[in-house]
Amino acid sequence: MSDLSTEFAGIRLKNPVITASGTFGYGEEFSELIDLDLLGGFVVKGLSAQPMRGTSPPRLHETASGMLNAVGLQNVGVRRFLSEKLPGLRKYDTRIFANVFGTSTEEYVEVVHALNESEGLSGYEINISCPNVKKGGIVYGTDPVATHEVVRAIKQAARLPVIVKLSPNVTDITAIARAAEDAGADALSLINTLLGMSVDVESREPRLGNITGGLSGPAIKPVALRMVFQVVRAVRIPVIGIGGIFTAEDALEFLLVGARAVEVGTANFLDPQAPIKIIEGLHRYCERKGIERLSTLIGSLKLG
Repeated sequence: MSDLSTEFAGIRLKNPVITASGTFGYGEEFSELIDLDLLGGFVVKGLSAQPMRGTSPPRLHETASGMLNAVGLQNVGVRRFLSEKLPGLRKYDTRIFANVFGTSTEEYVEVVHALNESEGLSGYEINISCPNVKKGGIVYGTDPVATHEVVRAIKQAARLPVIVKLSPNVTDITAIARAAEDAGADALSLINTLLGMSVDVESREPRLGNITGGLSGPAIKPVALRMVFQVVRAVRIPVIGIGGIFTAEDALEFLLVGARAVEVGTANFLDPQAPIKIIEGLHRYCERKGIERLSTLIGSLKLG
C-alpha cells in the first residue's frame, strides 16, 4: 500500500488524518466504534484550568449543510483529564494532542504547565478563539497583538510542540498567522468555526441557548480551503487544514494547497467511521494514480 505518512513540527504521523477537538470527546468514547490505532492522531476536547459546565441547552442545531454548536467548551478540567482520561489513552498507537484554552494568558500557561508533567501527548493545540477577560473581552485570535502575547507565553512554558488554531472570524487571517509564527508557534491549524446564528420563526426565539454558535460542516469548506491556501503562502511553519472534510477528496484538496495534515470534525457526528473511510480513500487514490508517497502531493496545486 502507498505510504500515507506525514510530518509537521517534528511529529511524524502514520497518515494525515486527525480527528478534531470537540468532535471526538477524549478519544476513548469512540474506541468501540472505530479502531483508534488506524488514525494519524486525535485531538481531545478543549481543556481549561478548572472544570466547565458549558452553556445552557439547546446546544446544537443542524443547518442546511452543517451544524451550529454552542457547547461552551464543557470539559472536566486539565487535572481530571490527566488523572482520569490520559492514562487510558496511552495504550493507543496514534498521536494524541491536547487542546488548550483559557480566558487569560495566565490560564493558558497554567494548563500547559499541568500538561507538561504528563507522558503520552505529542503536542498542544491552542484554541485562541477565546475572549481575554483581562483585556475587555477581546478574542485573542482576532487581534495580532493579543495572539502574539498568548502564543509567546505558551511557547515559553511548553515542553511539546505548539500548534495554534486560528479563528476565521477576522478580516485578514494571514496577519494572525504571521503573529503566531513570530511568537514561536511550531505549526498552525485552521479553521475554527465561523460565528453563526439561527432563529425559529414559529417561536421567534434563537435555536441555540447561547443565541450564537460556531458553524461547521461542508458549508464552510470553501472558506477554510481558501484560508489554508493563503496561510500556507504567508508563513514558513507547517499548516493543518480543518473545515468541512467529509471525504478523501475533501482531504486531498487541503493537502494539494499545502496542508501537511487534516482534521476531521463534524463528519464524526454523522458517521464515526468517516476518518477511517477517508484514510481508505487516500490509499485508493494513491493506488489509482500510482503515487507511492502521499507526501509528494502536499502543496502540488497547479496554478496556471
